[in-house]
Amino acid sequence: MSDDRSHPPYAASAAVAAPPPIPPQTPPPVRDRTRLAIALMCLVSLIFAFQDVFSRILGGDYPPVLIVMIRYWVFAAFVIALVARQPGGLRRAIRTKRPLTQIARGVILALEVVLMVEAFVRLGLIETHAVFSVYPLLVAALSGPVLRETVGWRRWTAIAIGFLGILVILNPGGGVISVTALLPFAAALMFALYGLLTRHVSRDDPAMVSFFWTGVSGAVAMTLIGIWDWQWLAPMDWVWMGCLCVCGMTSHYLMIRSYEMAEASALQPFGYTQLVWVSIIGVWLFGETLRPNVVVGGAIVVAAGIFTLWRQRRRSA
Repeated sequence: MSDDRSHPPYAASAAVAAPPPIPPQTPPPVRDRTRLAIALMCLVSLIFAFQDVFSRILGGDYPPVLIVMIRYWVFAAFVIALVARQPGGLRRAIRTKRPLTQIARGVILALEVVLMVEAFVRLGLIETHAVFSVYPLLVAALSGPVLRETVGWRRWTAIAIGFLGILVILNPGGGVISVTALLPFAAALMFALYGLLTRHVSRDDPAMVSFFWTGVSGAVAMTLIGIWDWQWLAPMDWVWMGCLCVCGMTSHYLMIRSYEMAEASALQPFGYTQLVWVSIIGVWLFGETLRPNVVVGGAIVVAAGIFTLWRQRRRSA
């Protein structure tokens, strides 16, 4: 896969779920299974939402770098096991023509996950995801200077409208915008850069190689950072961590299966259903407030993002 169609809108939160950047190479999609693929993508978005719940629970008592480090240990093991079953196995996955870029991708994604966990604790699930949903617009905006791609006036208009939506969410007229409110925006910016670098390396490396380097380099980076904050989790917190890791592996597998059945460009808009799930869960479990400006701003950002994805799909067609 050689373009941004391999990235669903909430793969990051993915990212918080530390999702695979792009699934291993698969046969051409089967068109008559698109509905099943869409259903799986909606299910993946629900699982991502529960991952965020577990991340917020653990993030309230432990450093985010510790949580992400343990998760990446499991994620790396999952990646290695999955890649080992592909043609060529680990020997093929290790060989890359762009090692520095591959390492940078993995590190950027891991740090993005840390920012998202911190944002969950400080801002809550709803506001974090409302701001993070701007990331497809950032991909479109940065594709010109980073990848030398042409961005037409229609997509630039959608990008501008999407940023207006972010301003509505942040509500600068209601007070000074805090640094905390910018955490999910910074995470979205990092995830957009990660996506663009993934498209860049896909010109030379197959998906299996990028998948392998994402998990392994992220795990190494998080170990170097997070090991200094090591502490044993309480018995019940190990249960939450186990649920988090199981959800992560399940969502990765289901996402890969959905891409086997339909094109990623057809599935991307349904990744936005995660925003609905986290809104329901945030209000129900954590007593978060669904403020009117967040609802309106989030709707503007999502609409602009869907339009951008639609334009990209038309250009690809």
